[in-house]
Amino acid sequence: MDGLIVNGVRATARIVARDDGRGGTSLPVLESDGPLALRRTRGSGSEARVMLVGAMSGPLGGDRFAVHAEVEDGARLRIGSAAATIALPGQAKGDARYDVRLDVADGGELHWLPEQLISAGGSDLHVTTRADLAGSARLVLREEQVLGRVGEEPGRLTSRLTVRVAGRVLLDQELACGPGAPGGWDGPAVLAGHRAVGQLVLVRPEFSADPVAARVLGEGATLVPLAGPGALVTAVAPDALLLRRVLDEALAALG
Repeated sequence: MDGLIVNGVRATARIVARDDGRGGTSLPVLESDGPLALRRTRGSGSEARVMLVGAMSGPLGGDRFAVHAEVEDGARLRIGSAAATIALPGQAKGDARYDVRLDVADGGELHWLPEQLISAGGSDLHVTTRADLAGSARLVLREEQVLGRVGEEPGRLTSRLTVRVAGRVLLDQELACGPGAPGGWDGPAVLAGHRAVGQLVLVRPEFSADPVAARVLGEGATLVPLAGPGALVTAVAPDALLLRRVLDEALAALG
């Protein structure tokens, strides 16, 4: 137990989705440990569905969490989470880290749709999400971050998202918020006083020939094409409920 207090908790979840040859998707690998638990839920059509369930609080200071999902040729996988993830201060020294790696092969499709990440006061979390897709792979990726619980100042949150298609970078961006972050994060050019920020990344092969048109999606949200088979929706909102509504409406509008 003392070792956990000093060093933090290490936990990894791993998923492999495979075309079962019968019009569905099998999950030959579904492994998790510690505070990360994976549960298969009822799928739809050819799509397999997995829920990420937090078995304990965290990540706390010093923790190292990782999720690795691999979608093989022709498989379809949707990953969600049972509840919001709350970054909390811990007894261990240092920041916490949450690393997500998503790999999608040709003809594969992945929907990465976790619940919100909440940065509680006093926490310090680095989140890294990397998606590597083959040329004909498809992706729907949603990230939502809430700075502080109700009536609470946020912790420090640093989030980096990288998406590559066929080895080429489609998107690579980083956002740092909260105490100690570079100045201006709460100013008009970034969050403009809002406490919920999110993005939706869609990768579809047809976007290369027929890119989406850039436009404003209501107050605080924009849609822009990416230089390749992708589109990006970015949104800010006063709270998590309104943020989710904006992103859901954007996804529905994009089909």
